[in-house]
Amino acid sequence: MLNFKNCTLALLDETFDLEQTDDNQTLQTWIDGHAEISDVEQQVLAMLGKTLRDHVHDWNEMELIQHFIGPVFSLVNFSTRKFGLFAEREFGAVVEGVEMSGRPDGMIASGFRLPKKPYFCFQEYKKETDPAGDPAGQALAAMLVAQEINEHQHPVYGCYIRGQLWFFMVLEGKNYGISVPYAASRDDIFDIFRILKVLKQMVTEFVTNS
Repeated sequence: MLNFKNCTLALLDETFDLEQTDDNQTLQTWIDGHAEISDVEQQVLAMLGKTLRDHVHDWNEMELIQHFIGPVFSLVNFSTRKFGLFAEREFGAVVEGVEMSGRPDGMIASGFRLPKKPYFCFQEYKKETDPAGDPAGQALAAMLVAQEINEHQHPVYGCYIRGQLWFFMVLEGKNYGISVPYAASRDDIFDIFRILKVLKQMVTEFVTNS
């Protein structure tokens, strides 16, 4: 039994013969995608960015979620009648004979009141100083389970967050890519928000066509 919180990239690479690719076209298409950001959204993001700059070095993980990550995701608004953003919900599957499970900090899944089929995005939130565990490995472990539940029908999208730094991820089969870090304390916050809005567009399209 593998719990997400105990997973590292090295362990997953060795266990499942995975390979991190530097030039992942699916990841690049996602992070280069276009989405409009309104004036109101820009104003809210600027306010959240200042709060992050002032406090990120002192926040614990829950404070980081409450004061910054939660408001950013709420501004995107992933909550619909067909899919939503769920937090701390346990799920698992058997991946190549290995039982895996855990409670990712966040996942986008089908369902209204309860998560059913996980779609794309998983996050592991870590505080800025002295983070515990390997957030990239923990996020990738959840993505492997999502890939299994979705029967390898589409790429799995994810991200992990360490303080002010956001890293976006894509898993396709045995290959995965990780983006360069985006610093939410700088103007990167607008790119982060745009990438999340593109994700919502992709999820909406996937749900509509499924």
